[in-house]
Amino acid sequence: MVSFVATPIGNLGDITLRALETLRGADVIFCEDTRHSLKLLNHYDIHKPLIACHKFNETSSAQKLIALAKEDKNVAVVTDAGTPVISDPGNIVVRELRRNGVEYTLIPGACAFVAALVLSGFPADKFVFLGFLRGKAGEKRDYLKKYAAFDGTLAFYSAPQDVDADVRTLAEVFGDREACAVREITKVHESVEYFSLQEGLCGEKRGEYVLLIRGAQTQGNPLNALSETEHIAYYVAQGMDVREALKAAAKDRGVSKSELYKFTCKDRSAADKEEKE
Repeated sequence: MVSFVATPIGNLGDITLRALETLRGADVIFCEDTRHSLKLLNHYDIHKPLIACHKFNETSSAQKLIALAKEDKNVAVVTDAGTPVISDPGNIVVRELRRNGVEYTLIPGACAFVAALVLSGFPADKFVFLGFLRGKAGEKRDYLKKYAAFDGTLAFYSAPQDVDADVRTLAEVFGDREACAVREITKVHESVEYFSLQEGLCGEKRGEYVLLIRGAQTQGNPLNALSETEHIAYYVAQGMDVREALKAAAKDRGVSKSELYKFTCKDRSAADKEEKE
C-alpha cells in the first residue's frame, strides 16, 4: 500500500495518530527533503529508510516507488510540511500510481492554505486556491485576469522574497481589495495581518506566506448590473472626469482600472497611452 501522509506545517505536535501509525509501519518513506523529514521522524523516534522525492526527480522516484509497492512494501510519501501534492511534489506520483493500477490512499492532516483561510475570517463558503504565482510578470497578470470577476476568496502561497512583488501584481490586476497575509502558522510567532492591495504589506518579510484576497464585489451594487461602458458613463454624468469615473467603476466591480480602460478609449492605442500615464 502507498500512503500519502500529511505532516505538521510548524508545530510538530500537529500530527495525527494515524499518520504516526502509518509512518511507523512503513517499509520506506519517500520525502521531499530527507534532511527536513528526518527532524520530524527523529522527534517521534521513527527510523526508516528514506528516499528523496522532489520536483526535480519525481518521475524517476515514482518508478522506484511503484516497484517497491509491487513487492508488497508499505510505502509512505511525505513533503516538507502539510499535505503532499498541494503545491508540493506528489501529483506525478499519483498519476503514475493510477496508470500502473497501484492502490494508494491519503492520511489527511495539516494544510497551510486551509488553516490560513480559517484564520483570516474571509468567506470560506466559496474560494479558489491558486498556489504560487509562476512565470514572468506578464504571464502572472494574464493568469490572474481569469479570476478578476470571481466573487469568492482567492488564496495564494508566496515566499518571503517574492511577497512584495506578488502583492503589486495582485493590485495591478484586482485593484484595491482587502487582503490578509498569514505566516508562521501554528508556530510561536503566528501572525494574521490585514492590508489593502494598493497600500501593500508592511514590515520585514520572513517565513512562508499565505495571501488571502477578497473576491470581486459584484453583488449588492445595482451599478454592477450595467455594462462597463454604461457604468463609467454613469459617474461621468454625475460630474466626474473620465479618470475619476474609471476609478470609481473599478472599485465598484472589484477590478483594476486597467481592466476598464478599453471601455473609455476609442481604440487600444489610446488605452495603452492612458494606462502608462
